[in-house]
Amino acid sequence: MREGDWGRRAVLLTGASQGIGRALALALAARNARVALVARTKAKLEEVATECRAIGGDVEVVVADVTEPAQCERGVEQTLERFSRIDALINNAGISVVARFAALRDLALAERAMRVNYFGALYCTRAALPHLVESRGRIVAVASLTGKAGVPLRSVYAASKHAMVGFFDSLRIELRASGVSVTVAYPDFVQTEVRERVFGPGGERLAVQPPPGARFMTADECARRILAAAWARKRDVVLSARGRLGRWLQLLAPALVDRIAERAMTRVTYGPVTAGPDEDRPDR
Repeated sequence: MREGDWGRRAVLLTGASQGIGRALALALAARNARVALVARTKAKLEEVATECRAIGGDVEVVVADVTEPAQCERGVEQTLERFSRIDALINNAGISVVARFAALRDLALAERAMRVNYFGALYCTRAALPHLVESRGRIVAVASLTGKAGVPLRSVYAASKHAMVGFFDSLRIELRASGVSVTVAYPDFVQTEVRERVFGPGGERLAVQPPPGARFMTADECARRILAAAWARKRDVVLSARGRLGRWLQLLAPALVDRIAERAMTRVTYGPVTAGPDEDRPDR
């Protein structure tokens, strides 16, 4: 079966209401997959579901908070009730935090990042794993380049993504004989509305202003590359040439990579943003 057709496979997708998650939902719908859309806000999920159905997608809306194990289990049960099986789990839900560690005013923000980015993926994977083993399915973890290297102002976020990467790299080995593949995706900067909604040192919402001339991958292209890697059962995929170069430089000249990261982050500015209720967590 070709990459462009997921052959009615049932996919459980977290963080599906916006950003990369929305792009993944639409890409899966276009590829003939059946998709359970998971997030906390029903209204936003319904909007994505309507878009998916408009292109012929078969979707189920699952309102759940991935930081609650019981809700993850109910989400899996709802997916099974609708589709009778789970062929892939895409762990995409997450939050983004920008703050120097010394400036962090409330350590609860660090705990929250870990609960969403790491434990959320762990809980969903635990709930879905028996069914993925049964289908010899696919697990995808949408991480970040900060899961590979330290980045100033992203210490809390990077820690949660390092935990996520360590878990899934280890799980891949544990599942080697089961037929279940584990793919870790490492996005770089992605152009989504989520980029403008990150958490600052006191938990406030911040708007991101990228440096002039900065290049961002579109969410659609990001989704396409993630799904291609998942379909091929690749162990990981670094989604930008800059990221792939940095991966090698980190081995050859790690101090240089540190300086590049520090210089790059000084060119990114953050300002206050008027935000509504905390309905959906930013996912990158």
